[in-house]
Amino acid sequence: MATVDEVRAVLVGLPRSSEVLVRDRVKFRVGQIVYVAFSQDETEIGFAFPKEERAALVAARPEVFFLPRESELRFNWVEAWLDALDAEELRELLLDAWRMVVPQRVAREVLGPPGSSRGPGSSG
Repeated sequence: MATVDEVRAVLVGLPRSSEVLVRDRVKFRVGQIVYVAFSQDETEIGFAFPKEERAALVAARPEVFFLPRESELRFNWVEAWLDALDAEELRELLLDAWRMVVPQRVAREVLGPPGSSRGPGSSG
């Protein structure tokens, strides 16, 4: 089961990323853009994700992923049950979410080109 501390371990030190507490909810953002957020009870995690791909993600694994509430469908966002994600999948989703909200140059410096396996904690 993934935890908030595991998320922190992946996101700490990423350029321009900061952790904030908003209405008792842990959120990670770059500037004012939130790219990861937890429910108050920390059982759900929401993260930046391309709108055009989220329906397929949810359809493929509805036991893990779900759409945000209707008022938030306009955003590039999807949600998941935190305990249904393993550490490697969570890491990949978090880094992809961060990549969506930082300048491409910054993302490339840290993670390499899109689709590469390089990044914090990797050996590449």
